[in-house]
Amino acid sequence: MLKFIAAALLAVPLLAPAQTSQEPVRNLIVRLKPQAESTASTREAPQAARERLRSVANAAGVGFEDERTVGRHHQLLRMPAAQSGAQLEATVRRLRLNPDVLDVEPDVRVRRLAVPSDPDYVRQWHLQAPTTYAAAMNMPAAWDVTTGSGSVVVAVLDVGVRLNHPDLAGRLVAGYDFVSEVEYSNDGDGRDADPNDPGDWVSESDKRSPLFSTCDTEASSWHGTFIAGQIAAATNNGLGVAGIDWQAKVLPVRIAGKCGALLSDLLDGMRWAAGLSVAGAPANATPARVLNLSFGGDAACSPSYQDVIDEITDAGALLVVAAGNEAGAVARPADCNGVLAVGAVQEDGRKTAYSNYGARVGISAPGGTQTRPIYSLDNNGITTPGVDTYGEKLGTSFSSPQAAGVAALMLAVNPALTPAQLVVRMQDAARPHVAVAGALRCSTNGTVPCNCDTSTCGAGLLDGAQAVLAAGSSLVPRAVAAPVTTVPAGNAVALNGNGSTASTGASIVAYRWAQVSGPATASIANPSAANTTATLPVAGSYVFSLTVTDNAGQRDVARLAATASANGSGGDGGGGGGGASGWWWGAGLWALALLAWRRRAA
Repeated sequence: MLKFIAAALLAVPLLAPAQTSQEPVRNLIVRLKPQAESTASTREAPQAARERLRSVANAAGVGFEDERTVGRHHQLLRMPAAQSGAQLEATVRRLRLNPDVLDVEPDVRVRRLAVPSDPDYVRQWHLQAPTTYAAAMNMPAAWDVTTGSGSVVVAVLDVGVRLNHPDLAGRLVAGYDFVSEVEYSNDGDGRDADPNDPGDWVSESDKRSPLFSTCDTEASSWHGTFIAGQIAAATNNGLGVAGIDWQAKVLPVRIAGKCGALLSDLLDGMRWAAGLSVAGAPANATPARVLNLSFGGDAACSPSYQDVIDEITDAGALLVVAAGNEAGAVARPADCNGVLAVGAVQEDGRKTAYSNYGARVGISAPGGTQTRPIYSLDNNGITTPGVDTYGEKLGTSFSSPQAAGVAALMLAVNPALTPAQLVVRMQDAARPHVAVAGALRCSTNGTVPCNCDTSTCGAGLLDGAQAVLAAGSSLVPRAVAAPVTTVPAGNAVALNGNGSTASTGASIVAYRWAQVSGPATASIANPSAANTTATLPVAGSYVFSLTVTDNAGQRDVARLAATASANGSGGDGGGGGGGASGWWWGAGLWALALLAWRRRAA
């Protein structure tokens, strides 16, 4: 089965070698430095930013056909032809050398996370009380409290959804198709209002085309339909399977076709799903509070990814993501700040042999094994759609929707919960990891089923019933971070959590400030103090979190946005991209020219 594969160019020092993409790339995602006169309230006009991008491309000798915005700060530069290897590496270098550029990354294709499995007769063991299976999610007790709310929307960002599957009747709202390239779309067109899944197969004849030469040959996955069924299959209808949330609506957002998703399509789909505007797409009438993304990459979180995650978090949406299936460390988006990364455990509570693990995993949920997979909606078409039916799969792709469905139930109980509060309450309600006698610890070997702890597999085992109870509980502290004003780059802002309160009869025993995102690493004077400061080294938007813990072990989280304005000279470096001055840019271009001459001479 296709593993997730996605290269990304991270912020690197001047003239450092770029990471080479393994497949042709036609688009580049570019972030320009903020202009000296731009602030959070007076951002550069889109047309002016496009003109600057064109000027940068021309100066670097990079041809382009078109450009558009991606999120708040990034722009997509479409080149006349696809590039790969050394050619792409040189193009990225030339752009990065420009003093107006903060970062550049290829618009790579992102692959879905799924591992095929053989059929098994055991169905939906993962929803049961944890009596027979230690990893089961305890959903019957959760449903005694709530079966959900029709006002909660969960987005499934995937290959599309079989809209006419009988077990999704009445459960879907109008979605959108963000697959921009016709060659990969399989539906004959680009972006439109039809998120139906036409199939994502790759045949042997496809692989003979340069477009698909790096793809794996495989049948259609019906990946998004399976996930939509896990979250919200129609329940008590005498048909098929039960969903985790019996009332919530699913927003199908198609971001991928053959070979996965372009990063720019994925980012636009995330923004639209959360209710943010995307050029060329209609307004989303039913923004989602929870987004499930069972796609991933093999590189660290990039600025464009983090920027969009910050946007959707600020809009009130939680991004739930799969940890990945490489039995190693997580990569983007699971390593981005502000997401809930879900690892996979098998029925006895051990980490599955395939699940990624480590400190970035937030919680673990059932992912299935060959002998006891996850059961949900499917289609029997090998390529194009056949009969809508049911099937069994395994992978962290199918652990993530478990947490997304539980988050939807939590919002039915308490719609006021923020994304960060959903995460901490779900984590605090998790059951402890189990220790199977004779099994290795995951820190010793993660490539076989192994015993988890909180450093390798997150806070514990997802418990739907306890999470729902935690969502409605008033016996938790309240974290409050006082707003701050804009300061010049290099100055400090106040981080003031003195307004936080403990729950009745308790007292706050710990404060913890952390940086969630920003163009560079801020220096927090005393992260464990209620009242401290953070120095913002370069111009840009920063996000901090405040976690408070009371003496009953209960937690709450607040987010705080802070802005550093550019100085008169346009600010200094600011992470990852261009040099600090035109002198360095010119010197870098001369160095590249000299290197090219020597290669020709050789």
